[in-house]
Amino acid sequence: MLLLLGMIIAEVKERVRVIENEEKRDVQDSEVIEVLRKGIKKRRDSVEQYTAANRPELAQKEHDEIVILEQYLPAAVDPAVIRSAVQEVIASGVTVMGQVMGKVLPRFKGQVEGSVINAIVREELAKLV
Repeated sequence: MLLLLGMIIAEVKERVRVIENEEKRDVQDSEVIEVLRKGIKKRRDSVEQYTAANRPELAQKEHDEIVILEQYLPAAVDPAVIRSAVQEVIASGVTVMGQVMGKVLPRFKGQVEGSVINAIVREELAKLV
């Protein structure tokens, strides 16, 4: 666990350095949360790869790290709230996947994974067909 947290802290420090020194602005909480989400996503990809390679012990290690990192994320947004936002965008006349995502994603930046929003958008657009 110590190695995991050390790696995440290093990634956060690097992101902060880039934002403060190169982009010349203050760091937002959502940007630190995004570093955590990317770490979780990398580990989920690793779980899939290790499972496909029949390496359950390595897949379990990555899964355990996901559980630890998820403890540092804020509470997840209720899917009903996301669905309502998606329905609102669609009701405004936007019915193309990428455009709906482009309008909904910024509302929930750092609060929920894009894949969750993507799934809800797909479900709602499928209802239109």
